[in-house]
Amino acid sequence: MVFERELILDRLNAQITKKQYIIGVATGAGISAKYAAKGGADLILALNSGRFRQMGLGSIAGLLPFANCNQLVMEFGSREIIPAVKEIPVFFGLCATDPTIDLDKYIEEIHAKGFSGINNYPSIGMIDGLFREAIEEEGLSYDREVEAIRIANRKNIFTIAFVFDEVQAKKMIDAGADVICAHLGVTKGGVLGAKKSLSLEAATKVARSIFHVCDDMQSKVIKMIYGGPINSPLDVKYIYDNTDAMGYLGGSSFERIPSEIAITQITHEFKVTGQFENDDLLHKMLVGKIQYYDYIAFVKEYVSQHYMNKISFADLAIEAHISRNYLSVLFKKEVGCTFPEYLTRYRINKSIEIINNKKIALSEIAFLVGYNDYAHFSKAFKKQTGSSPSEYVYYTKVHKHHI
Repeated sequence: MVFERELILDRLNAQITKKQYIIGVATGAGISAKYAAKGGADLILALNSGRFRQMGLGSIAGLLPFANCNQLVMEFGSREIIPAVKEIPVFFGLCATDPTIDLDKYIEEIHAKGFSGINNYPSIGMIDGLFREAIEEEGLSYDREVEAIRIANRKNIFTIAFVFDEVQAKKMIDAGADVICAHLGVTKGGVLGAKKSLSLEAATKVARSIFHVCDDMQSKVIKMIYGGPINSPLDVKYIYDNTDAMGYLGGSSFERIPSEIAITQITHEFKVTGQFENDDLLHKMLVGKIQYYDYIAFVKEYVSQHYMNKISFADLAIEAHISRNYLSVLFKKEVGCTFPEYLTRYRINKSIEIINNKKIALSEIAFLVGYNDYAHFSKAFKKQTGSSPSEYVYYTKVHKHHI
């Protein structure tokens, strides 16, 4: 079912007004789309990488010449995705640099097939170096993707633009993109995920720089994030707390990583059923592997559950069965800041949530987020926000101004 651009914008902006985040799921199969919609997804993207994930391959396969991207998406998108989700819009991952198509006519065909809009994926923005130079010399540049967004906008078709830097953001805003999504690279995590990616802190800086362009141009675009180091709700929360992101688009995070964990675990459970002597040991091994294999995920999860209490990094290292120094190096490499900095930022962001939603004394809030000493809390708050807790309350409560 085709959803008109104005209706999609009205729906999404209504959620943003209510301070609810937008969630988009990039998929390659009807079953994933169906249950993503059931879980509350606002947007479904049919991307060729989603199809390759269903084949047991990494998302990067979508940028290689294994299949005709547009034909692939048109086939599974129209036959599987659109029939599976009738209440939310489905978007076509358009390879705009395909030299065999007429963009204007092909975008009309996409719309006629029931897709509510387009997204520029696979994107030249994910390629760099000599190969990037070579294909751009052939006229297969990011500007073709910008042109696709411009054409769709002229036809009043909703558009989601993946951008990788400030220059691309400006071009896509000028072209009329409805969503500017800061693409942070191939998603890290799981068995098939990228082994190298931006740290959370570096990803935050990239997103901020892109969103600043949106703000400087006084654009009303919806600002979202995608990929890179973000593969869990805690990672998304970190970005939400430290940028102006209005929502999150994910593929592997919703489709591949949960499947890897769930299918592996349930298969093991069926395998050992009836083998009493093996059950207990295997169970402990599975719990240990799931809980501690990703040490940094374990630390972030622990902080989210115990931020109000005293947390010892040394104790966390012992619990994870690795040395404190090694855990510290891993944490700094992946997150981009030290553990004390991360913990402080988490606590201060949590205090801001409480201030914005509850009428509680600041001294009590300090205690609730792990500070027994109000002076220490006030100093940390000012360092992160630029204002003291009382100043923040004054501006937010009296002037309705968010710092």
